[in-house]
Amino acid sequence: MTDGEAAPLLVRGRWIVTGAGDDDPTISDGAVLVRGGTVEEVGNWSALRDRFPSAEVLGSDTTAVLPGLISGHHHVTGVTQTQQGILDDTLELWLLDLRRLRAGDPYLETLLTASRLLRSGVTSLVEMHRCGGSARLSETRIHQSLKGWDEAGLRVAFAAGVADQNPLVNGSGPDELQRFLDALPADARAAAEAFTPGPGDLQPDEYLAVMDSVSAAYAEHSRIEVWYGPPGPFWVTDDFMGRIAERARAHGTGIQTHVSESFYEKLYGPRTYGQPVVLHLRELGVLGPRFSLAHAVWMTEAEIAALAESGTSVSHNPSSNLRLRAGIAPARDMLQAGVTLGLGLDARGLDDDDDIFREMRVAMSLHRGPILGSPVLSPRQALGLATTGGAKLLGKEGTLGRLAPGYAADLVLLDTTRLSWPWVSPEADPRDLLVLRAQAGDVRTVLIGGEVALQDGRPTRFDLESVGREVAAHMSATPFPAETARRVELLREHVQAFYQSWDTPELAPYLTYNSRQ
Repeated sequence: MTDGEAAPLLVRGRWIVTGAGDDDPTISDGAVLVRGGTVEEVGNWSALRDRFPSAEVLGSDTTAVLPGLISGHHHVTGVTQTQQGILDDTLELWLLDLRRLRAGDPYLETLLTASRLLRSGVTSLVEMHRCGGSARLSETRIHQSLKGWDEAGLRVAFAAGVADQNPLVNGSGPDELQRFLDALPADARAAAEAFTPGPGDLQPDEYLAVMDSVSAAYAEHSRIEVWYGPPGPFWVTDDFMGRIAERARAHGTGIQTHVSESFYEKLYGPRTYGQPVVLHLRELGVLGPRFSLAHAVWMTEAEIAALAESGTSVSHNPSSNLRLRAGIAPARDMLQAGVTLGLGLDARGLDDDDDIFREMRVAMSLHRGPILGSPVLSPRQALGLATTGGAKLLGKEGTLGRLAPGYAADLVLLDTTRLSWPWVSPEADPRDLLVLRAQAGDVRTVLIGGEVALQDGRPTRFDLESVGREVAAHMSATPFPAETARRVELLREHVQAFYQSWDTPELAPYLTYNSRQ
């Protein structure tokens, strides 16, 4: 090794899973040569060891080595909503209930979120951050969260956003919102008005200025990208969405937004625009490879075609969709149409644990209908959602999602002892085995850019126990927002009645699971 040359690192594995594609080999008794934060070579363990006898070695003959996994859509949660007494419900009522949350510390919550992701083998993600309050407070909280992501060592596309319409219900215009308010009893109307943004809250012009400032601060960061995160076309006016798209193009960065997550968001398009939401976004000129949708559960065939044609990506978030009664996204149909599809944990894993291996299984299992000959999602395709699909959604398909020369040295080392005990057939495809049996608890080590970010199941860049104690102390010292909770209860039945008054069209599901006749 010459002066200034990075020291080699060998990552050994019983199986080296180089990727999810048909042309990506799985190497038995292999190794990955890492140098300078990138993958230099992948090959036979003995041969690489002979060539680099003094290299540091990670892994063993009981380790599976995979590319770093990617959550295509996420939210910082810290202490989960379940732990704070807020139960799953339909999206519209659940969002109302979230107002009862105690305010957490963005820095500590980010570290706690990062620990769950690292322990699941997630090395990259899109984090959607909802701004609120004044411009100064919003920028402060953004920097606090980004400090957490930087300290944790993950790669993050940080997509911050703010709403400029429909603060309570997704009305088809200001007149409908006013009618909703006018119909409320006096106490409920007072509660609703308390939830309406005031003159001191972040405005579109201020938001764009904040984003310019944050983008400049992180322009040279190797792991953090600043994206735009408009919450959704239901909460963002056409003019604001267009301005965001222009600013994103100017900065050469991405946009992620929630689209057609719930059934009522599907109905919003025809009620408001006279056409499905994605087709309206196409008319606005905002779709494209830098634009990604979270959820996209209620897609028409025309919308799927528009996504494929424009190169717009989708983060499929199956557990979140199940928990919030949103439905099952037509993921298999989107893949068949050529839509770029990633996998998102959305901080709503089935067990509140952000286990991306379980998320792969949920995604796969939901798309295996009972009719012979119907298309299914295979284990390898599920792995592809969490690797190459997520990499393409991030605009990094040439550097993330695979283990190959020139790719980033983002690696997951997983102990195969439990999942292969007491015996595994030599004919079994290791990729199938990992997707169908692996758990977050099997992950031992995670490398990001060649640096160990998780070792023996514990983050290396911060003290998780200390963070947990600080989070508990902060939450204990934060009083329950009793007055806000009272307002939520006053409004709940009226918000539910508002959506129940909408006409329900005849539905034609992509997948059939049962039948009344």
